[in-house]
Amino acid sequence: MKIININQAKDEIEKLVNQTNDNHQPILLSGTKRNAVLIAEEDWNSIQETLYLHSIPGMVESILEGGNTPTEDCLNEDSIRDILNE
Repeated sequence: MKIININQAKDEIEKLVNQTNDNHQPILLSGTKRNAVLIAEEDWNSIQETLYLHSIPGMVESILEGGNTPTEDCLNEDSIRDILNE
């Protein structure tokens, strides 16, 4: 993780925002008393979604099971539409 002093970050904030969005690598902003982390909005949203899905009992297991299901065992789009229209 890139570390940058907060004073230097003030002068380069737009560049840092672009960097973290382009390479999806967080940047540690080092302050005199405390630190903060700059991350891309897309990455933040992804983290939030992951935390949400982990908060639903059984959801992670269900996603893993679905990911391990062979394509030929899945319903096709037309079958799903038929089921929904019944």
